[in-house]
Amino acid sequence: MQGAIYLMQEGQLVEMREQPYDSEALLQQLLATHPHLLAGDQIDQATPRRWLLVSREAAVPDSEDSPGRWSVDHLFLDQDAIPTLIEVKRSSDTRIRREVVGQMLDYAANAVVYWPVERLRTAFEQRCANEGQDPQVLISDLLGSEDADGFWQQVKTNLQAGRIRMIFVADEIPVELRRVVEFLNQQMDPAEVLALEVKQFKSADLQALVPRVVGQTASATQRRSAGDAGGKLKEWDEARFFTDMRRQGLHVEAGIAETILQRLQERGVTVVWGEGAKTGAFYAMLYYKNARHSFFGVWTDGRIKFNFERMKHRPPFNDVEKRLEVLRQLNEIEGVNLSESAIEERPNINLRVVQDPQKLEHLLSIMDRYFTTALAAYDGEA
Repeated sequence: MQGAIYLMQEGQLVEMREQPYDSEALLQQLLATHPHLLAGDQIDQATPRRWLLVSREAAVPDSEDSPGRWSVDHLFLDQDAIPTLIEVKRSSDTRIRREVVGQMLDYAANAVVYWPVERLRTAFEQRCANEGQDPQVLISDLLGSEDADGFWQQVKTNLQAGRIRMIFVADEIPVELRRVVEFLNQQMDPAEVLALEVKQFKSADLQALVPRVVGQTASATQRRSAGDAGGKLKEWDEARFFTDMRRQGLHVEAGIAETILQRLQERGVTVVWGEGAKTGAFYAMLYYKNARHSFFGVWTDGRIKFNFERMKHRPPFNDVEKRLEVLRQLNEIEGVNLSESAIEERPNINLRVVQDPQKLEHLLSIMDRYFTTALAAYDGEA
């Protein structure tokens, strides 16, 4: 029986009815374009999973020299470098009840033995080249740091340890598959097996996609949480960030950072917290019309770092003159003297440089203009 959801549009309640996908390929494309549909907040509520697409149709070898016997629909990595294999089927495909399980286990069993991390990295970089994206920028966005080599080394370590995730995706997960997933997820460690429903709802002119993770069991979730406790440092948050700054005696810098954070929140700019083992950070991220802008990051060592290196991959700041304009605005602040070469790099200044209220307000106004200009570019006004 098809369901319905209701959304408010221009003051009117609109009914949206559940609809099947026109094709399996459409659902696959949606996952590749919108990785948040993988519902990382449902998979791990304490530390929501964030996703990096390595490639679609990722080749899986069955021997040392094999170029690939099979291909998995999608290969993602999360922020802990855990390989996540995705198989997509529509509920109308009878293979989703039994055959797809054996298929996925074949992929996983061979991937952990025969997937050289160098091949995965090459596949990722090739995808980025095909799509005009910078692989370093994507990894930095995921991690909140620039340690790409360390990240890929962790991918290798996870594969060697069998620490992978398998997710079956469909518009509806049949009860037979759900039972198998729950059983496997209960028995397998450190591997994780999940199923994900992504239902589609439509009205005359609206579409909504609603993901729901199934197959998790409370005991398996608790076991993994306990196992993770002594591992990699979890991401920073506001309380921990400012406690650490003040512990270092950076009271002035902490006050400035709090003002910057407050302005970001008032402007509706997304704040992403880093995951550094020793140094914490938060980043100003603007998500709009499938675009992602990151102007700067603030660090617990009292620095603010400007992401010109990332700007050059996002319109309108892929125009050298636009980046130079931002640089000139920053250099108008007394005590800031960045060279023109900085528009290709990630220059930083000490937060104490803007401790004077007027200087800080100048910096905040530059931030406001940056995001306004970014938005205008995607609305065709820049």
